[in-house]
Amino acid sequence: MSELFNSVKRTGLAIAEFITPVLKESKFKETGVLTPEEFVIAGDHLVHHCPTWRWAAGDPSRVKSYLPKDKQFLVTKNVPCYKRCKEMECTDNYEKVINFGDDDEPWVDTHHYMASNDSKTNEILELKDEMKGLKCGPSGDDSKTDDNDDDDDDDEIGDMDEYMASGLLDKDDQCTVKVKEIKKSESENNEIVATRTYDLNITYDKYYQTPRLWLCGYNENHTPLNIEEMYTDISQDHAKKTVTMESHPHIPGPPMASVHPCRHAEVMKKIIETVEEGGKELGVHVYLIIFLKFVQAVIPTIEYDYTQNFTI
Repeated sequence: MSELFNSVKRTGLAIAEFITPVLKESKFKETGVLTPEEFVIAGDHLVHHCPTWRWAAGDPSRVKSYLPKDKQFLVTKNVPCYKRCKEMECTDNYEKVINFGDDDEPWVDTHHYMASNDSKTNEILELKDEMKGLKCGPSGDDSKTDDNDDDDDDDEIGDMDEYMASGLLDKDDQCTVKVKEIKKSESENNEIVATRTYDLNITYDKYYQTPRLWLCGYNENHTPLNIEEMYTDISQDHAKKTVTMESHPHIPGPPMASVHPCRHAEVMKKIIETVEEGGKELGVHVYLIIFLKFVQAVIPTIEYDYTQNFTI
């Protein structure tokens, strides 16, 4: 039902954008929107300060007349994404309060029970538990200990030559065997992290008169991610709501994930007001720097670069 609703909404917005006139007069401070010219100014500032971003022309048949032909949208490619958003979301079901037995406050292990679903991890934990009951020594034969340490002091020191001749040194120490098994199992379990990458685009939305972010993801083999795979890299509070699959205005092909711009102007207006309350003035040229900072909440694991700092 949500996909049907989004499809109808997209059609309606496409018609609305077609009949909406191009914004000519600046309303940046009043409403937080941009004219196409201001979008270009902000884009030039972003490209200058963040070298990973560049301007792109897109498909010639999709050129927007209100933007320069060589500055239709902004793009950065091969942005790393090391984790899935769901991996960052912890629940009470995974937590365990660990007491250290002293006066220190207990520590909450937020991922304690997540390992229980991993068969390899369970094998390692079982091996480590076995280690606790092992008696170290060659084949365990000479590992018996006497509770009375004083009696050991009276024992006669054995002859080293006789010990070597007995062949005990050739037997495997059981502790050593188990440690090797654990290390081998841990090594097999320590796989290389499969890193996804994303291409990000910023276009100018004529209807909402704000920038709009687009995402196209790839797996470690650079195979395009499907819709559901990309949703795992998006905050679950925004997936299928703020972020929907749309047709790119400048690039033909399958739909891309897009952060819907309906609230962008409202957020920017609040930031402008906050800056002014602090006795400062926000220039339109830093719009995209700030824009990339507040959309980070939607895609927290995609590590795109914005090298210029901004503080309110």
